Amino acid sequence: MNPEWFTPQNVILAGIIGLMAVGLYGLLITRNLIKIVMVLQIMVKAAVLALVLAGQASGRAGTGQSLAATVIVADTMVAVVGLALAIQIRRRFNTVDVSEVSTLKG
Repeated sequence: MNPEWFTPQNVILAGIIGLMAVGLYGLLITRNLIKIVMVLQIMVKAAVLALVLAGQASGRAGTGQSLAATVIVADTMVAVVGLALAIQIRRRFNTVDVSEVSTLKG
């Protein structure tokens, strides 16, 4: 392999792609609501790294970092609401399996 390819930006980009792949794989195979929230968190962390890397590559590291901080705050709120919904679904249906909960009844 060419050692010129192993720049810090390329290594971080490979990590971003790896995190996105792990998150997508987790979304495809899991049916547990809590695990779905966890793999969505992994995918958001990859997006945050991508924002920081894009800011660094464009010469506006501060902008990328501020966008990343905003995404982290918004994602934390989404995760809290998602976990609260998972807890309520567990209490009502006695399961967190998406396939068992997906039957809508009035």
